[in-house]
Amino acid sequence: AGPAPGRRSWGLCLRPREPGAAAAAMPKAKGKSRRQKFGYSVNRKRLNRQYRKRAAPRIECSHIRHAWDRTKSVSRNLAEMGLAADPNKAIPIRKRQLPVMEMEVDGQDKGKRIVQKPYVLDELEYEASLPEKKSETLSRDLIDYVQYMIQNHGEKYKDMARDEKNYYQDTPKQIKRKISVYKRFYPEEFQAFTASLQQVKMDQ
Repeated sequence: AGPAPGRRSWGLCLRPREPGAAAAAMPKAKGKSRRQKFGYSVNRKRLNRQYRKRAAPRIECSHIRHAWDRTKSVSRNLAEMGLAADPNKAIPIRKRQLPVMEMEVDGQDKGKRIVQKPYVLDELEYEASLPEKKSETLSRDLIDYVQYMIQNHGEKYKDMARDEKNYYQDTPKQIKRKISVYKRFYPEEFQAFTASLQQVKMDQ
């Protein structure tokens, strides 16, 4: 039996969608179709200079860093400062029946010295001749701890480890090591401290 007169049949009007219809109906991602524009306001020289600074290795030595010329090669820079890029060529190992190799820098004549910045070598030699500074120190609490142990136990390290004021829970070897460090870092103070202990014993 057909549909009742005067009524429309909506089922006859529906058609299946094509496979690509759903994809075509979805919006495009923002910025996908935007063309890349050239930045005319960017300073290209400054960008290249910053890139070269970041790419270049950091020279830790201040004397070499200040005298360094970025337009020259590593071997040329070091040769002008009186330094050698390859120590094996600068001071070669002599072998039997083999000629001694001489230092060559960027096509320069072999054996010819081209030192133009001798002050760099002088500054490095002066720095190396300075006495080494003490980089390690002991805290006042640790010094008081060591002095207390020496005053009460002398050189009995096992008794020191069993002492109730061994807050660090040190073993006898650790306490002995701390005392030796104290002797090495503060020799004058240690001598004065031991002398005062002997004076107290004599007075008693």
